[in-house]
Amino acid sequence: MTVAKILAAIGFVIMAVAIIYGLTSASLGTEGAVIAALTWGRITLIDIYISFLLIWGWMLYREASWPRALILLVLMIVLGSLTATGYTFYALATSGGDWRRFWLGRRA
Repeated sequence: MTVAKILAAIGFVIMAVAIIYGLTSASLGTEGAVIAALTWGRITLIDIYISFLLIWGWMLYREASWPRALILLVLMIVLGSLTATGYTFYALATSGGDWRRFWLGRRA
């Protein structure tokens, strides 16, 4: 579980740095329009958002709480993998070393 925590933390830091870099060096509106205009750009966005919904489904099941899950959904849509890696680290840290509790949360 320690390795998983380290990987989640590294993923979180990488995404945070990437988001900050993107926000400070480019225009999301301008470059986002270019990505959305490309066929493979749209396909990639569809792919990413389907993955976000699957990960959010795990968060919803694990949390068993609609209010928290809706907040997580908004964060997933806005921050993407930053939210996923942060939540994964949180789930690992609060699972007490139990993989069943990591996956199922309060339902374990």
